[in-house]
Amino acid sequence: MSGYVLEFRHIDRTSLPQVGGKGANLGEMTQAGFPVPPGFCVTTEAYRAFIERSGAMEGYFRRLEGVGADQLEAIAELGGDIRGYLQTVAIPEEVSERVVECWSRLGEVQAYAVRSSATAEDLPTASFAGQQDTYLNVCGKEQLLQAIRRCWASLFTDRAISYRAKNGFDHRSVLLSVVVQQMVFPEVSGIMFTADPVSGHRGTVSIDASFGLGEALVSGLVSADLYQVRSGGILTKKIARKKLAIYALPGGGTQTQELPEAMQERQALSDERIEELAGLGERIKRHYGADQDIEWCWADGRLYIVQSRPITSLYPLPDIDIAEGESPHVLLSFGHQQMMTDAMKPLAIDVLRTMLPFGKPALREPSRLAYSAGGRIFLDMTPLFSLRSARRLLPKLLTAIDEQMASGIAEYIRQDDFVRGLPKQKGLPLTVLRFMRPIAFRLARNLIAARPEQAAAELNDWMETFIRESEQRLAGTRGEPRIVGLQERTGAVLRKLFTEVMAYPMAGIVSSRLIARLAERWLGETDMMPILNKSLPGNVTSELGLMIGDLADAARRSPEVTRLLQDGDAGRLGLAKDGGEFVALWDRFMELYGMRCPGEIDITRPRWRDDAGTLLPSIVSHMRTMEPGEHRERFAQGAREAERAAEELTARVRALPFGRLKAKLMSRLLRVYRHTMGLREHPKYTMIRWFGMMRGALLEDAQELVRAGTLDAAEDAFYLTLEELRQAVQGQPDERLAEIIAERKREYERFRGLTPPRAMTSDGEMLTGRRKRQDAPEGALLGTPVSAGVVEGIARVVLQPSEARLNKGEIMIAPFTDPGWTPLFHSAIGLVMEVGGLMTHGAVVAREYGLPAVVGIDGATRRIRDGDYIRVDGTRGYVLILPKPEGEDLP
Repeated sequence: MSGYVLEFRHIDRTSLPQVGGKGANLGEMTQAGFPVPPGFCVTTEAYRAFIERSGAMEGYFRRLEGVGADQLEAIAELGGDIRGYLQTVAIPEEVSERVVECWSRLGEVQAYAVRSSATAEDLPTASFAGQQDTYLNVCGKEQLLQAIRRCWASLFTDRAISYRAKNGFDHRSVLLSVVVQQMVFPEVSGIMFTADPVSGHRGTVSIDASFGLGEALVSGLVSADLYQVRSGGILTKKIARKKLAIYALPGGGTQTQELPEAMQERQALSDERIEELAGLGERIKRHYGADQDIEWCWADGRLYIVQSRPITSLYPLPDIDIAEGESPHVLLSFGHQQMMTDAMKPLAIDVLRTMLPFGKPALREPSRLAYSAGGRIFLDMTPLFSLRSARRLLPKLLTAIDEQMASGIAEYIRQDDFVRGLPKQKGLPLTVLRFMRPIAFRLARNLIAARPEQAAAELNDWMETFIRESEQRLAGTRGEPRIVGLQERTGAVLRKLFTEVMAYPMAGIVSSRLIARLAERWLGETDMMPILNKSLPGNVTSELGLMIGDLADAARRSPEVTRLLQDGDAGRLGLAKDGGEFVALWDRFMELYGMRCPGEIDITRPRWRDDAGTLLPSIVSHMRTMEPGEHRERFAQGAREAERAAEELTARVRALPFGRLKAKLMSRLLRVYRHTMGLREHPKYTMIRWFGMMRGALLEDAQELVRAGTLDAAEDAFYLTLEELRQAVQGQPDERLAEIIAERKREYERFRGLTPPRAMTSDGEMLTGRRKRQDAPEGALLGTPVSAGVVEGIARVVLQPSEARLNKGEIMIAPFTDPGWTPLFHSAIGLVMEVGGLMTHGAVVAREYGLPAVVGIDGATRRIRDGDYIRVDGTRGYVLILPKPEGEDLP
């Protein structure tokens, strides 16, 4: 068989370079015995021969290299020029002869579907679906050759050029094969997904069906019936009104026809055929070992498969073994809890899994209740849900982290099917009770007996002792002993933080609930907490933000430092002749906070002391939006307001019956709240300080591996686990180490483009839940209210703190925030985030700073455009895009 043409029976999945993704899949299914109409592929070798007939294409390729995905006018002009030119290029004679020869052998009287098949199409990581053209009911030699040439030219449609540019594909490297397949003229056709593409549920086969050719459905001309099949039985049927269908014409081509009234609401596919088709889909899925997006049709009393490709939109599943009859496991996104939903490299994931204290037989081992999926961590909460009390209480607790997460989980765990498959458990395991006992004792002590004013000093002493002991343990060790020590210390750190530290901020949380409840019961007061929450003492993250303001004030007094900050030149700050005051303060800041950064739970992220340039925009923004000393005065004013509010509340309670006793209790709770709630950042600050030491030690060992030739670069260590690193420094690296690292780098880049679900089950179902009905204007974006107040202003979308350009009076729109974002809060007058809840970082800081805030608005950074004029209602929980006020000069 010529290299220009290959029949399906000679093609399998290894033929992709010759026939593209679509052709390879059709050949693979043909050889596997699936009902595929016969056909052949015009190979990429034929496309090359066609392109090489022209000397002009090299110039066109050079012009394509300079076009960006968003330059739509340039793409349209250049794409049109290329397509028009290629229509004039003759198909090489040796190619056309082989095509006609194969077509004659399959049947000259047959009609054919002619489809483009790119080499970057229908891959597990990139679909490319719909980027090139398709021609149906092609009849005769001339129509066939013309359709092939048009398919080649369609590699340069506007959408195909833009897609390649956006996804980083070289225009020269993407080659095109053309699939020529005998037409079947279906009574019914459609698309089948072997997993539900909406919910992600892997056990649900989802089928769209309509009358006539499937092009009507694919092109969006008709609404299709939807059938869902699970465990071999029909789960759902939604019959659509199908007004139109596309049918083949006798002389070639197609036409759209209006269906008779009697057919429009008829079920397109019978129940028996639905179940048969779903079974066929499951067989194709098993053959490929991955869920498939399948085009099918029903004609002449049988089912045909005309295409199958991987479903690339499904979020990856964690690797969990589920016993027969056991309920699917419920998994929570760790990133949504920590306000950092970006993908992480393997080392970061392994460190966090090692750190988690539950579900592990030994300190050095990763937790078996934490799983990796799509470059993120998901926590398995299923063992807890065996307890009726946990099924009732945990969703309520999760509301403070993310309202939609809590709602989705609450709905799912109430289902009888889920509860029936849970292991029977009467109470908390003894190990958990032993773990909780000292925390409960310290919490009671802090609430009832301890002096709240001493809490910060006690906690700081413990933290410094822990860090000093950690440094001493690391000192003098290298290589394998040091990595083993790091594993063991990491495995113990969170357990220590829980038992020794968490009782302090928990006292603040419990006292805040009691204050709010008692104030409402005794006084009918419901809005005191926002004022009492202002400028809490002892908060290390607030102190970080205040120190940024101090740096800005010091920079103002040095013209040279100001210039270097504006130029983003962090490396020369220490050389500024008039910058002595700034440099001393800068060095102190790095000593205290240099181990922090945005996304700091990912140990592979550069810290501020590694890349100080990422911090400079925050200082410049502060200089632009705040007066000298304004940040300190605002904080002091917030503290005064909180103290006055506490005094007024106590005085009002004292005037009640039994007022002295009630006032004494309220005064105690207020003191506990003000002096312990600010300590909520200490556990994370301690953990991040440990991460800073750990990162430095691991990079030292990685540099040794580079010198030994084991790694190409120290940062390659970020794509290994701690155990793989231990083996490497021991001199026993995996034989495929370079290959493993390369594959994980590719995976990481793919994972970066995924949006993780807030919660999901082990069979892939995303648990999104429903938001409570809110009193909001029509057209408002609904979220969770987390900091009261209403503000209007210009929206400034900030995707990374290092790129922030906040101006005075602007509202920050962010995907999430963690302590590394804190320097920006002084410049904003309001906050909107895509994820978060009442007790997550951005919400808490917004309340301290008195900024109205709404969180949990999906896609906020896309739906709200940079420069929009918006209203943020942090009391009712919505954002409304408004017309810009007339007569005002707004950016």
